[in-house]
Amino acid sequence: MDEKKWLADQFEANRPHLRAVAYRMLGSVNEAEDAVQEGWLRLSRAGGTGIDNLGGWLTTTVARVCLDMLRTRRSRREEPLETPAPVAGPDMRPSPEHEAMLADSVGLALLVVLQTLAPAERVAFVLHDMFDLSFDEIAPIVGRSPTAARQLASRGRRRVQGRATVADPDVASQRKVVDAFLAATRRGDVEALVALLDPDVVLRADAAALRAGASQEARGAAAVATALLGRRGAQPVLVDGAVGLFVAPGGRLRVVLRLVIRDGRIADIEAIADPDNLRKINLGVLPS
Repeated sequence: MDEKKWLADQFEANRPHLRAVAYRMLGSVNEAEDAVQEGWLRLSRAGGTGIDNLGGWLTTTVARVCLDMLRTRRSRREEPLETPAPVAGPDMRPSPEHEAMLADSVGLALLVVLQTLAPAERVAFVLHDMFDLSFDEIAPIVGRSPTAARQLASRGRRRVQGRATVADPDVASQRKVVDAFLAATRRGDVEALVALLDPDVVLRADAAALRAGASQEARGAAAVATALLGRRGAQPVLVDGAVGLFVAPGGRLRVVLRLVIRDGRIADIEAIADPDNLRKINLGVLPS
């Protein structure tokens, strides 16, 4: 077997792992495929000579590609927007249905929260916490010392876990209210929805949320229930340390719903969609 064929076979054996690494870093199926393909191009140019651990070499190379892509995206203040790619040849892009299944397997909330991390934080956190790479291995990828790489991962971990800016939220009780709220909303149960809302509840939306289709300000349980009935796509997340909701079609964060819950009922709902305001919110993944 010639070297090129051997390299191609080894690369294909590592492709699922490389896709998993790239997807968690980039949150985009198409961009992850591009990063993996770039990894193959660099391997084919370098050849296998002198590479003792091909899997490790490929992981490091794809991670560096992803870091460059994240930095470029951040400098342009852009987030990935998934568009189905044409299907042609054996290197088929995943379908939108497969993409949704992949997001579910990773956790859409985690993917959305990862988007809020700085590029080096995201790479260090993903490689260490999700793929068990040592900080000695991560350090050259992010261009830092092992100690600094450890600090990057630690900062990323704190962000993923959520930073509370409210006093001692009872996350477990809030989660029960929010889960019941989502269930009532999705099945169109007005009576159950009204029961979960404070009689004086207020629903507000910023200008960007209004342009995206959110309702105008509504007051009172009946009015707010009517405004929210049948709306789908929201999922629970920590918003500044308390339980709230987010909407992220295609993995792209569009709207955050900040909730105020008092005495087992939702007393205030604020829909936030302005990009500058979204960047100021501390999102975190709810504990399982």
